[in-house]
Amino acid sequence: MIHPFRLLCLFLAIILTALIGWASWRGDFGAEFAAITAMPWGQVSLADLYIGFFVYGLAVWLVETDVKQKLLWVLPIVVLGNAWSLIWIVVRWHKIRERLKA
Repeated sequence: MIHPFRLLCLFLAIILTALIGWASWRGDFGAEFAAITAMPWGQVSLADLYIGFFVYGLAVWLVETDVKQKLLWVLPIVVLGNAWSLIWIVVRWHKIRERLKA
């Protein structure tokens, strides 16, 4: 039986991936990113986002033991966003729980 938290993470990853697909289809990334970065709250939101990516990357680096696995899970976060971090949680749930017990 899948743990409810894993199921929630999977559900959120699917929704976030669908939203990314929708925005890619409907939006103009360059123009909209320029508008966001021109506003103070847009800059703060992006800083918050990338600080979160950094913290996620650090957590992955501590949990994963193989350098190739570390790079596989850390590097794509910049492009794939938190959908990728949610997938890591789903895939590595048992390993995460094991490492937290130590």
